[in-house]
Parts: sequence; structure tokens; C-alpha cells
Amino acid sequence: MVEPTPGASAAQHHDRRTRDRVSQLLLERGAATAAELAVELGLSPAAIRKHLDAMLADGLVEARDRRPRGPRGRGRPAKTFALTATARETFPHFYDGIATAALRWIAEHGGPDAVDAFATSQVSALEERCRAALRSAGDDPMARAEALARALTAEGYAANATTIATGGQLCQHHCPVAHVAAEFPQLCDAETAVISRLIGTHVQRLATIAHGDGVCTTHIPGVARATENTATTVRTDT
Repeated sequence: MVEPTPGASAAQHHDRRTRDRVSQLLLERGAATAAELAVELGLSPAAIRKHLDAMLADGLVEARDRRPRGPRGRGRPAKTFALTATARETFPHFYDGIATAALRWIAEHGGPDAVDAFATSQVSALEERCRAALRSAGDDPMARAEALARALTAEGYAANATTIATGGQLCQHHCPVAHVAAEFPQLCDAETAVISRLIGTHVQRLATIAHGDGVCTTHIPGVARATENTATTVRTDT
């Protein structure tokens, strides 16, 4: 294996910093030509085009024809460059803060029942998608738990289902709303109710990521598969 030279590493770092500056400018301006970016960053248009070509290849920017203002002159119209949705996702977001503020407003103006209703509505679409994935799972609770784990994994929860001595266990290794649920456990309660309905038996939440645990763990008491007593695990690659 050939180790990168210090000079090459420094050049790569410089390129990343320049592309970060290009991204920031495009975020602020909406769109710009290579010449405009070059003036702003104090670089040559050729150098900027090199970075833009790399960003185009990575799907971070898209090129557009600039609409002419006034009579169109000779030559090709200048192209402007804008960030793609993929690039915009790399900038900080404040969704958790907005969601928490919205729930505080609901709690203040509508009371606890309004928060409960909101939490239930939020998981209803997830429940319908998971229910569709469980149609061929049969009536066995553990088979349904394993099918639910696969469905939740597809939704980004990195879930697995196992048979244990006291019944069954469904674990979720990721929670998309953990920061919000830390203040509003109604979201966890609504999700637990969905798990119970989909598996078709009473379940008990033992741990949640929202409350500082490493994994959301749901116990399925007294459930044992009649044909086998082995664990089935469904995980996502990280």
C-alpha cells in the first residue's frame, strides 16, 4: 500500500476548504457563475471550474443556463451553478429544535391530550407501512416481531428481534426523534402502542434511547415460537 505524501494530503485539505467556501457562497447567493465565484474567492476562473467539475461529479452542484438580460450577445450563455438537495443536507439543520418548540406550543394551547393526539397521528403512517410488510407473517407473535424488525430497519430504525428466556424482545438501535422524545415521551408511548398492535399481543417498553439508554428495547412477555426457539436478527450495515 502506498502511503500518501504530506504534500498530497495538504493539497487535498486545501481543495476541501476551497469547495467548502464555494458551497457556502452558493448557499448564500442561490446561484453564481464560475467567474463570479472566482472574483469572490480571489481565484482564477480555471481553478474554480476545476472545483465545480469535481462537485458536479459528486452530485453537489448542478449547472443551469443563465437567462439573458437584455439583447443576447454572441457566444454561449454563461452557466450558473447551484447547490443540489444533497449538498444542502450537509449544512446544519434545526429540525429537532423546531419540532420541540411546536410540541411545547401544542402542549401550552391544547394540553396533554393534544400532545397525545399529535404523537398518535405522527406514527399512523409508519404503522400502515409496517402493517403492509407484515401481511405474510402469519399470527405467530415472534414471526410478526421479526417481520416488524425488518420493516423498521427499512425505515431507518436498525431493528432486530430475538427470542429470549422470558419471551421475545424487539430492539431498535436508532431513534429518529430521540431528542424530541426526551422531552415528550408521548412519542415513545405512541410507538409502543403501534408495536403492540402490529405484533398482536401486549408488549412492555424496557428502555429507550430518548431517556439515555443505548437501545430502545421492547419486551414481548411469554412469547415462544412453537417450532423453534432460536434468535432471528435483522440489522442494517453501518
